[in-house]
Amino acid sequence: MKRVRDEMLDHDFDGIREYDNPPPNWIMGLLHGSIAVAVGYWLLYHTFGLGRLPNRLYDDEMARAAETQLAKLGKQALSDEALGLMAAVPARVADGRKIFEQFCVACHGPNGEGSVGPNLTDGFWIHGGKPMQIHRTVNHGVPEKGMVAWAGQLGPTRVETVVAYVLTLKNTNRPGKPPQGEPEAPESPAAPPAKPAADGQRS
Repeated sequence: MKRVRDEMLDHDFDGIREYDNPPPNWIMGLLHGSIAVAVGYWLLYHTFGLGRLPNRLYDDEMARAAETQLAKLGKQALSDEALGLMAAVPARVADGRKIFEQFCVACHGPNGEGSVGPNLTDGFWIHGGKPMQIHRTVNHGVPEKGMVAWAGQLGPTRVETVVAYVLTLKNTNRPGKPPQGEPEAPESPAAPPAKPAADGQRS
């Protein structure tokens, strides 16, 4: 039976009559289609993880940019910049975590929270928290405090890789060993460019 549209219904409530005037079919089609798309999106991206969300796309793009910059640095001497770029490459960080779990957890805890050794997740550092300072500590060790020089056991590439992972632990503030050492100094802001001298004046 064909449904009657725009029909005044028999019942009322508190003197108010109900008028049956449903939305057009094309609007209801859009509504139902939007619901179907939303459910499909949720299943695809959030349940089964088959698609990449915008934040994942951004992270992947940043990782590619870091790899490109590392390639440009080529055979230049190791620097804070190069180690920082390594810490932005997920594959390098994942490898560094494996090295950390194999050699470092006994002293620094499974998440860098500290045990025999200091907490690596706070903002305090005994021998400096800059990338090259951390690299020097890992590479040469601190024998008087029981820190092994890992250069001979790991080699230069794996030392750089584990330092890249340690850089990702900085300022994550995991509960663990109390802070030791000194807070890392903030980066100095770039000096503003000098104002040009006025005509007729010399600096």
